[in-house]
Amino acid sequence: MSYQVLARKWRPRSFKDMVGQEHILRMLANALEQQRIHHAYLFTGTRGVGKTTLARILAKCLNCDTGITAAPCGTCKTCTAIDAGQFLDLFEVDAASRTKVEDTRELLDNVLYPPTQGRYKVYLIDEVHMLSNHSFNALLKTLEEPPEHVKFLLATTDPKRLPVTVLSRCLQFHLKRITPEQIAKHLQHICASENISHEPPALDKLAKAADGSMRDALSLLDQAIAYGHGTVNKSDVNAMLGSMAQDDLVPLLEALAAQNGSLLFTIINQLAERAPDFQQILDELISVFHKLAIAQLVPGATHVENVMTSLASRFAPEDVQLYYQIALLGKRDLSISPSPQQGFEMTMLRMLAFKPGAPVKTAANPAVPAATVKQPAETASTASGTASTESAAVKQAEPVSEPTTITGLAEWHDMLPKLELTGMARTLAANCTLEKITGNKVELALSANHQPLLSQKLKDRITEALSRLLKQNLQLEIRITTADLMTPIKQQQSEHEQRLAEARQTILADPKVKKFIDMYDATVEVSLIS
Repeated sequence: MSYQVLARKWRPRSFKDMVGQEHILRMLANALEQQRIHHAYLFTGTRGVGKTTLARILAKCLNCDTGITAAPCGTCKTCTAIDAGQFLDLFEVDAASRTKVEDTRELLDNVLYPPTQGRYKVYLIDEVHMLSNHSFNALLKTLEEPPEHVKFLLATTDPKRLPVTVLSRCLQFHLKRITPEQIAKHLQHICASENISHEPPALDKLAKAADGSMRDALSLLDQAIAYGHGTVNKSDVNAMLGSMAQDDLVPLLEALAAQNGSLLFTIINQLAERAPDFQQILDELISVFHKLAIAQLVPGATHVENVMTSLASRFAPEDVQLYYQIALLGKRDLSISPSPQQGFEMTMLRMLAFKPGAPVKTAANPAVPAATVKQPAETASTASGTASTESAAVKQAEPVSEPTTITGLAEWHDMLPKLELTGMARTLAANCTLEKITGNKVELALSANHQPLLSQKLKDRITEALSRLLKQNLQLEIRITTADLMTPIKQQQSEHEQRLAEARQTILADPKVKKFIDMYDATVEVSLIS
């Protein structure tokens, strides 16, 4: 007898054989037991989750010789005929290959005739979204009011492409993606039943690679059995999938924890010699950082391997969160990188670079002092003679011993761009003037006309930006005044108007412009000058 693939051999024959769709099975079973049977069902979901299989089981439930039941016997003439694909009253239609309206009309011509074998004539239309608009129009009336002996079972992976007129006539069921845990458990059951030697970590890897599809998982299991010559083990599965085990990534993570760039690149080159899928390596890294975060913040919440627990102690929790985010962004950008390896290397370099104050060991400089990794930004205006530069230098070198006072619009105008504020916070700061900075206290003045801009949230953002710029914790006080203030915005507007006036005078002084004005009695439109 010829070999039958696992995806067909282990296709569910009843509701109890289905994996991972308990919510739908409960609704269908209750409806069948109460004889509340709809005339049209729509099953949606990604590939390999059981849409067509569920429709066939429902056809058995409706036509089983024992009566309408949620548990068909599976042994009667009708059940065995449906399982063998030989039941005359079950019409399976592949909409992808029968998209024309003539095909739909030919199908509907037989609707009026009663069933020949079973209780109901069941029309199972797979990938129904592939039908043409004319086919849907031909189907609508029959779909809404079919004869009592007809049931429609529709299946699709893309329900958004179905007309709303079709959706409104169907009872919809969305089949969820099957979790890796459920897939792995089912694969273990199949291996035990088939007497196949296997390792649980290998089945976990296959379940994860299946990406929610049980059919894909069974196909991968078939491949793994053939690759491993009748056995399924972790090393063979990793080689077959072109992926890395977590143990292979431990040296990479240890080099990252040590901030040793030279060693990190040596390990990346060793991994590259195995021609891996760098997308899958990033997936595995993301999974590892997830485990490290759990081990650090919620120990005992889930099983974490000893090697992961040991690694967790070498990373700061905030570093793990940062690396997780960098890996996610690196995975997103990998497809647009010149090469996958280059994209992966840049992702790892970001993890090295975005760790302020940490020494990074490289071949050229094996021990870089932490102070040289990130130089403090210049904190005030570089104009000679101003007190702000001296104050910033004192703050960088040692704690302030005496109160230092900075006042004036010029200083505030120079400091504003360095605060790197955006949005409403920048608007509020630009409408203030700096009265003075004494010690760790900053005093700003805000016109009463702009008081509605003031809020505690924006004030906190400005305080944080000032503290970051001046390298000390500051207290911010914003005083409301009715006086006419010369703010950075007003100064900018004044300078702009002055430039416009100068530009207008320059244009009017031009001999050619004067000639045009005299010839055509023209005027110069100031608003168009930029």
